[in-house]
Amino acid sequence: MEKKDIEYFREVLTNHLEELLSHADNTVSGMTAPKENFPDPTDRASLEADRIFMLRIRDREYKLIKKIRKAIDRIENNTFSICEKCGEDISLARLKARPVTTQCIDCKTKEETVERALGL
Repeated sequence: MEKKDIEYFREVLTNHLEELLSHADNTVSGMTAPKENFPDPTDRASLEADRIFMLRIRDREYKLIKKIRKAIDRIENNTFSICEKCGEDISLARLKARPVTTQCIDCKTKEETVERALGL
């Protein structure tokens, strides 16, 4: 992979990481705000449902943050565009679609086929 491509992915990943970390900070500050008192139990239930939904989203974002950090580490280690299964290069198109990927499309397809066959 060319140096300009590596720098492109480093910038994309770093920007995405900063954006996700900003969202996490906002969620934490929003969760620590004083709780509102609702006379109607339905309003209270709606607020709790919204909070649970927000926490679920943040949990998914936390997992993505870990993947982004690992991808940045792979950039630093010069293993970013190499499939962890077969050792072949991951296509530029696949990396643009999913910069945190660790597998080429062939290995990922095989893995998903096996998972479907096993019912995972």
